[in-house]
Amino acid sequence: MSHESLGRPPLKLSAVLAFAAGNFPLGCLAVAVAVYLPPYFASHLGVSLAAVGGAWATVRMLDLVVDPVLGLVMDRTQTRFGRYRPWMAIGAPILMVSVYALFMAPHGVGFGYLIVWLLIYYLATSILALGHSAWGATLSTRYHERSQVFGIVTAVGVIGAVIVLLIPIFSRALGYGNAAAVPQMGWFILIVAPLTIGFTVATTSETPNRALAGSHFHIRDYLSLVVKPDLMRLFLAQVCLTLGPGWMSALYLFYFTDSLGYSPAVASGLLLLYILAGVFGAPLTAQLSRRLGKHRTLMVTTTAYSLGLCTLMIIPRGNVIAGLLPMFWCGFMASGFDLMVRAMLADVGDEVRLEQGKEQLSLIYALNTLAAKIAGAFAIGLTFPLLERLGYVAKEGVQNTPAAIHNLQLAYIIGPIVFVMLGGVCVMGWRLTAERHDEIRRALEDIDSSLPPYDEAPILESVTSRPGHAILPGEEGD
Repeated sequence: MSHESLGRPPLKLSAVLAFAAGNFPLGCLAVAVAVYLPPYFASHLGVSLAAVGGAWATVRMLDLVVDPVLGLVMDRTQTRFGRYRPWMAIGAPILMVSVYALFMAPHGVGFGYLIVWLLIYYLATSILALGHSAWGATLSTRYHERSQVFGIVTAVGVIGAVIVLLIPIFSRALGYGNAAAVPQMGWFILIVAPLTIGFTVATTSETPNRALAGSHFHIRDYLSLVVKPDLMRLFLAQVCLTLGPGWMSALYLFYFTDSLGYSPAVASGLLLLYILAGVFGAPLTAQLSRRLGKHRTLMVTTTAYSLGLCTLMIIPRGNVIAGLLPMFWCGFMASGFDLMVRAMLADVGDEVRLEQGKEQLSLIYALNTLAAKIAGAFAIGLTFPLLERLGYVAKEGVQNTPAAIHNLQLAYIIGPIVFVMLGGVCVMGWRLTAERHDEIRRALEDIDSSLPPYDEAPILESVTSRPGHAILPGEEGD
C-alpha cells in the first residue's frame, strides 16, 4: 500500500482554496509590516531608527510566551463550533483594531505607542497564524498531500502580498506621495481581513479529535516537545529561514534606492516581482518535494536562494532589466522555505501523537511560531541599530556617504546568505521521510480503528468528504 493511500480520501481543491483564503490577509501584512511599516515610522513619522528597532525587538521578545500558551489552550479547545474556528473568529477583530492604529498612526507617536500597538498586533497574528497552521495540518494525513496543502496556502498568502505591493505603484501613478501608500495598505487590509477569514471559518469544517477526549496536560509532555531532536532542528531552521529573508526585507528599500540607485517605484516593482515569483514557486516546490522529499527540497531551495542573492552584487546601478532575473529567482526559491517547514512539522506531529497518545499540533506549531518571532525580533532589532552604528541615515532627503552605502551593501548581502544556508544545514540527514511517515500513519490508523465510536455523531463535517469538487492536482491515481 502506498503511503499516499493511507487515511482519509484525497482533499478537494475547492476545499483547500476555501481554507487557504484565511491566509490572504496574513500574506498582505507580512510584506506591509516587514518592508514598509518600519521605514514609514522612521522616515515619515520621524521616529528614530534605534527607537523603531528597539520597539520591534522589545515587542517580539515580550511576545515569546504568548504562542506556547495559545498552543496549549488550542490543543484542548472543544466546542460545537470546532477547535480552530473559534480562534480565527476571535483573532480577526483584534487584528483589525491594531492594523488601524499602526497604519493610520498620527505624527508625534513615540516608542510607547509602538510598543502597545505592536503587542496587540502580534497577539492577533499569533492567534490567526497558529490557528490556521495547526488547522491546516489536520486537513490531510498524507505525506505529499500536506506539502500541496501548504503550497496552496503559501501561494494565496503570496497573492495577498503581491496585491499589497501594487498599492504603492498605483498610489504614485495617481499622484499621491510616497508616504500615502502605507495608510492605503491599512485600509485595504481592514476591508479584506474580515471577508477572507470569515469565508474560511464559514466554509471549512472540522471533525472532533477523539484522541483529545479525557486528555490532561502534563509539563513533561511540553518538555518532551522542547527537547525532541526533530523539533529542535525545525525550530532552528525556522529561526534561520525567517531571519535571512527578514533581514533582507528590513533593509530592502534602503538598499535598492540608495545602493542600487532605483527609484522607490522601481524598487517596489522589483519587490513585487520577488513576491509574485512565490505564486509559482510554492506549488512547484511542493511538486519537487514529491521527488526529492521535503528536507532535500528545502536544502535545494536554500542553496539556490543564496546563489541568486549573490548576483545582486553585480547588478549595474540603476539597471532595471538586470535586476529582474535575480529578484524572480530569489522569490521563487524563498517561497518554499516556510511551506516545507510547516509540512515537516505536520509529520512530526503524527510522530508525537504516536509517542504520547495525544495530539499536540497547536503546541508544535506554537513552537514554530515562537521561532519565527525570535527571528523577526532580530531582523529589525539588529539591522536598524546596526545601520545607525554604521553611519547610515534613514531620514528623507539625507545624502549618505559612500562609506555608509558600502556598509549597507555588506549588511544586506551577507546577513541573509549566512542565515539561509544555516537553515538548510539544520535539516541535513532528516530521518522522517515518506517511508518512515508511512509506518507512523499505519500505526495511528490501527489505533484509531480500535477506539470506541463517538457517543454522538460528529457535529462538523470534514472538508475531505464533500462530494462534487476537484481533487488536488497530482493526487489522481495515488
